[in-house]
Amino acid sequence: MIDVKQNVLLKDYSTMRLGGTARYLVEINSRQELEESVLLAQKNSLPILMIGGGSNVIWRDEGFAGMVLVNKITGFRAFEEDASNVFITIGAGEKWDSMVAQTVQMNLTGIESLSLIPGSTGATVVQNVGAYGQEISQTLTNVEVFDLQDLKFKILSSSNCLLSYRSSIFKSNPKNPYLISAVTLNLSKSQPDKSKLYPAVIEYLNQNNITDLTPATIRQAVIDIRSSKLPDPNVIANNGSFFTNPTISYQKFFSLQKSLNQAIPHWKVDTDNVKVAAAWLIEYSGLKDYHDQNTGFATWKTQPLVVINESGKSTRDLIAFRDFIIDTVYNKTGVTLIQEPQILP
Repeated sequence: MIDVKQNVLLKDYSTMRLGGTARYLVEINSRQELEESVLLAQKNSLPILMIGGGSNVIWRDEGFAGMVLVNKITGFRAFEEDASNVFITIGAGEKWDSMVAQTVQMNLTGIESLSLIPGSTGATVVQNVGAYGQEISQTLTNVEVFDLQDLKFKILSSSNCLLSYRSSIFKSNPKNPYLISAVTLNLSKSQPDKSKLYPAVIEYLNQNNITDLTPATIRQAVIDIRSSKLPDPNVIANNGSFFTNPTISYQKFFSLQKSLNQAIPHWKVDTDNVKVAAAWLIEYSGLKDYHDQNTGFATWKTQPLVVINESGKSTRDLIAFRDFIIDTVYNKTGVTLIQEPQILP
């Protein structure tokens, strides 16, 4: 039996701690409760939104006149395919970092660099979460979803999820009919490949004289690095990285480096395009550790990609601060930043 709550403050369901009121909200603990909630919402002609931990969600001030489903579906089942690979199916409502810890305890490689990322397992697919050289697309096998159109559970292969940089079919399609209930990953029994490690991780290992490369040592390195650079959303309201690294043409990149007379951190995308570091662009524009008294928002002191809520009361003010950053960076560099967290509805 589902417990339908009414007139719920949505700021309690976002780590930015903003937003209006949801007309209805249900915490989903099983596939059966998911189906039951969807049927109830459709019977009453209510729009539906499903979230996980709220770490990548910002609610509008006007709230949501429908039913919010908070995914808390649990489950962890591992099964060996062969001598080298292990497949693991995880409930979409499981806390992501707890699942990473569990796979590391099993000495499995594939998601250890995604340690300490807040939010739920299902949300990692929505965002195609990536950090320190790993991305969920590299290990995702398939996703179990509930289809709002034919009201059936289905399995979508990784390719059908249309995973791209910080996006997927679940995020990019405004008419997305799928609610994620479980995720299956293909992890490896082999040890981490040093040639694929992120430079910051390699630097940490060298500084701490760590030569034994295991999922556990990589996880600890990432935890220490993230803890030193990023604010804990349980303590300081934030959504993690607020902007994605923009992709520009090589022609524009070389022109920008010349005009700024600066070496800009970048990564090759393909033969024509390059991804530039949004954090560098923000810092170059003079907005690192920038505090706006008018809106109550700021950029974090050690990572300008992170926008923190110091005293902000409205999403409208957050958007104003966001636009200020975007406009300032564009005026300084000619590059347009793109927001990462979703504003709902």
